Amino acid sequence: MKKNIFSALLILLSFTATAQPWAGAVPVSIDHIENKKPIENFTDFFLDSSGNVPLERLSASNFQPLLSGKKNRSIRLQFVTRPVYLKFTARNTTQKPVSFFYYPGGLYSKLNLYKFTDNGPRSIDLEHRASGYIYITMEPGETSTFLVRGEFCRTTGNILESKVVSPGFFPFFRVETERVLIDKKVVGIILSGALCMMILFTLVNFMLNKKIEFFYNCMYSFCMFLLIFFTAYLARDSGWLKVFFIGYFDLFLLMTGTIFYLAFTRKFLNTKNVHPKLDKFLATEEWVLAALMIVYSVVHFCTDNFVLQNMLENVMKIIVIAAAVIFVIIALIKKNVLMNYLAIGTAVQIIFYCISLAFILLNQNTYSIFTSPIFYFELGVVVAVFFFLLGLTYKNKSELILKIKEQEAMKLEVEKKGFETQLAVLNAQQEERNRISTDMHDDLGAGMTTIRLYSELAKGKLGENVIPEIEKISNSASELLDKMNAIIWSMSSSNDTLGNMIAYIRSYALEYLEESNLRANIQIPAGLPEIEVPGKIRRNIFLVVKEALHNIVKHAEATKVDLIMEQHSSAFSFSIHDNGKGIDLDNIRTFGNGLKNMKKRMDDVNVKMEIENDNGTTIRLYREIR
Repeated sequence: MKKNIFSALLILLSFTATAQPWAGAVPVSIDHIENKKPIENFTDFFLDSSGNVPLERLSASNFQPLLSGKKNRSIRLQFVTRPVYLKFTARNTTQKPVSFFYYPGGLYSKLNLYKFTDNGPRSIDLEHRASGYIYITMEPGETSTFLVRGEFCRTTGNILESKVVSPGFFPFFRVETERVLIDKKVVGIILSGALCMMILFTLVNFMLNKKIEFFYNCMYSFCMFLLIFFTAYLARDSGWLKVFFIGYFDLFLLMTGTIFYLAFTRKFLNTKNVHPKLDKFLATEEWVLAALMIVYSVVHFCTDNFVLQNMLENVMKIIVIAAAVIFVIIALIKKNVLMNYLAIGTAVQIIFYCISLAFILLNQNTYSIFTSPIFYFELGVVVAVFFFLLGLTYKNKSELILKIKEQEAMKLEVEKKGFETQLAVLNAQQEERNRISTDMHDDLGAGMTTIRLYSELAKGKLGENVIPEIEKISNSASELLDKMNAIIWSMSSSNDTLGNMIAYIRSYALEYLEESNLRANIQIPAGLPEIEVPGKIRRNIFLVVKEALHNIVKHAEATKVDLIMEQHSSAFSFSIHDNGKGIDLDNIRTFGNGLKNMKKRMDDVNVKMEIENDNGTTIRLYREIR
């Protein structure tokens, strides 16, 4: 108990700047340093808590033993910005110069070496040095007291050490002390390479699609890339870049990347329109982190208050973790698939951050990559990026499906409008046809009937003195009236059915054949389907039937005509057969133009027409049902 109290008093005294005489220290022999040699028990240290103790007064300052334990070697936050002095006495009893590397531990932004003389500490130029190590050469028989002045990097976890290493063993010593850093470098380079691919991917998508969320994610990936890459690349290297990175730039990259990620999340999930409350929450977090980062920058560059700086850093990290937890909870409540992808990545990232923080707080040895805090931090970043890619894939798939549906809907709408336009045109045309047919029936039909009637009256009054011209006028009027009736019938939309067409043809055929003294046999199946037959098809089929009957009466020398309609599974056929002398298919000049016209009419309406000799002549019309 007394020993612990005494040690605590020594620690408290070490944080004062009161000057007391130094009684000297036991020299450490550096004659035979085979590999490395800890000299903490031969080293004293002094923390200049005021930061302004003159160099010439250091010999009277209150130096304390460093000791071999670690409890009194951790630097408190309030003294991180204060200089520390390590003092030890070395002796070379050999007859030749002896060189060695001195390792003071910690992470220093600056190291200076002094040697005590009768006139006080004298600065020694560091002609040869390595990152975090000081190279010292002692002459034969020399015994000297050395003073090392160090300025810490603005970070936590600085620990004082005191070791001397032989030049021959120095490379192996560095490998031993930095063994985990090699693994960190390898893992860091691999992960930064993955992030580099992510940067290119999001940048290309931004250039192609011009979507701002890809730019935000690209900037987030770029910040995380720099953070992981410099962590791996700098490792234990010293110098202004490492000091600047560890002391300030790493947190700047982390917070800036987080702000870009929040902006990306808002755009990617369209929270402004879909989740307005979540949007306000994320936007507020952006502004709070940006404001705290500005305050942190001012404290870092304009003051030496590392306690406040560290507090601001912790507050920002707590805000980020707390906001991430809230986001995950909201995602679970909303049950939005796209949001869940980001939430899962965020949740895994939180878990890895907590593991990283646990290793920092437990101060575990980092000789294994699996106990390295930075490894889990980097892994969390990459996992978050991975789930973003899954979310992006899902979103692209959903947007593609939605786009296809919209295009199909637009296509259907365009087709609908096209059909409506065509229907309107057809209706207008049909209305015009109906009007024309009505006018023809009312005006021309009445006129032609009057001409025929007057011609018949004239013939009756003349008695036996028949005038040929009047007979021709009467016949022409009758023929013209029949043609006009056929035209009116084909133009009227009320007649556009299969049943109406067959009825009209049947009526005409019976009347015509009866006038020509030919027996007619008409066979029509019962229950004809309600099939629409446009006027052009009806007219062409009627004219073909009319021409066929005319040819039978004029040329076939038949006594009977069969008109047979047959209904097949997917077609209809209409046959006209006479029992006449048949047709000479090799010599059809007599019927050439008529048959050609019949064939052309059927081709125009996609109806097959066949002619054959079968105990007379058979003309068969055939059309498939569509």
